[in-house]
Amino acid sequence: MRLPRILTPRVTASAHCDLPCGVYDPAQARIEAESVKMICEKYQANTDPEFRTRAVIIKEQRAELVKHHLWVLWTDYFKAPHFEKYPNLHQLFNEATKLAGSGGVKGSLDPATAEQLLQKIDEIAKIFWETKKA
Repeated sequence: MRLPRILTPRVTASAHCDLPCGVYDPAQARIEAESVKMICEKYQANTDPEFRTRAVIIKEQRAELVKHHLWVLWTDYFKAPHFEKYPNLHQLFNEATKLAGSGGVKGSLDPATAEQLLQKIDEIAKIFWETKKA
């Protein structure tokens, strides 16, 4: 069955990402990673077992959000031309998501590990903003 002419699109839109740009921003991952670092610092400064338990739970949740936001950028925003222009981008995302996972902040309460994650996110953000200029 053919669509009635009235339902046929008159204009075709295209975008290099899921939606027209403006919805993706590495700042989302950075905000969550900053929370992880602050939680690690507060954990180190407090000996109350209940506080520490809550801190670990919240840190785990925030670390998972960091991974989510990084994966969305990696899989939905960045496309083949970006990876060709920035050949280290896949490796950078791999390292950042591992730092957000059990081998990084999810498995550690060391603020230095969280700082490493923030540095990786900043490297990704630098490339992200360069792609927005193009």
